[in-house]
Amino acid sequence: MSVPPAGPIVVAPTPMPLRSDDSIDHDKLARNVDRQCRTALGGFVVGSAGGEEFYLSEAERVESLRTVVHANNKRKLVIGGLDNPSPTETVRLAALMAEAGADMVRVRIPQTEAGGNTGKVTRYFEDVTRHSPLPVIVIHQTWQTGAFAATPEEIGQVCSMDNVFAYIFWHNVRYESYVRRFVPARVKFWTPNGSLLLPGALIGADGACCFFANWGPEIALKVMQLGMAGKFSEGQEVQRRILWADLLGMRYGVPALKAGLNMLGYEMTVPRRPTPPLGENELGELRKAFIEAGLLASATAA
Repeated sequence: MSVPPAGPIVVAPTPMPLRSDDSIDHDKLARNVDRQCRTALGGFVVGSAGGEEFYLSEAERVESLRTVVHANNKRKLVIGGLDNPSPTETVRLAALMAEAGADMVRVRIPQTEAGGNTGKVTRYFEDVTRHSPLPVIVIHQTWQTGAFAATPEEIGQVCSMDNVFAYIFWHNVRYESYVRRFVPARVKFWTPNGSLLLPGALIGADGACCFFANWGPEIALKVMQLGMAGKFSEGQEVQRRILWADLLGMRYGVPALKAGLNMLGYEMTVPRRPTPPLGENELGELRKAFIEAGLLASATAA
């Protein structure tokens, strides 16, 4: 797919619908992708936390990527998600994703022992960006430690490397507002969740990779457009309405993501075992949040 030359791009982690035996239902996945291709969503990230990446085998991730590529049929970006501290393994996996038809790979900044990352990040990405057959999207999300995986200067060095398309920043806007000055203008600067769409635009974001975009791609795109145009008062009103839904997504994770998509008519089913689906109380809260966000009409949600 050709990348839009201007304007914000909003992509989302792609969750996997499952059969009763816990295997991926590729027919449902393909139908979901086809439907999402008729929305404002800019692309699919296959193999991510929202897609239960740590619950899937390598073969399942590659095969699900093939399904998304085929169903997408070059309409949107297809991005393969990678999270491996070895540059050699990351490049090998990137080659598998290229062969499966991905347009890009999203690579998480690797984490090492506390205080031991200095210098390793740049060396890691020197190998990955030089040898990856696909453009690289760098993501700064530190699930394991919660600490920053690199300094602003190191992130700037990584984003200045050839073959880097975008940088997805971490939730700490204070930190990432300083990182922004080191990221070259040619590299996309994407906000990581629905609650930070407008704050992200305020510090220079020009797109997003977020959970909420599965539910409301048009809303997410609108907030980014308003923010990039400097229309912060208008954007703030839209942003405010989606905060509750996005908070529930953050609180409950994949069970909320899949439950929300089920409410919207997608064929999403439940999380992979042993993760339980949302209970009735949580489902009721999510419905109310969807009404407030404008994702569901009150009568539909009753």
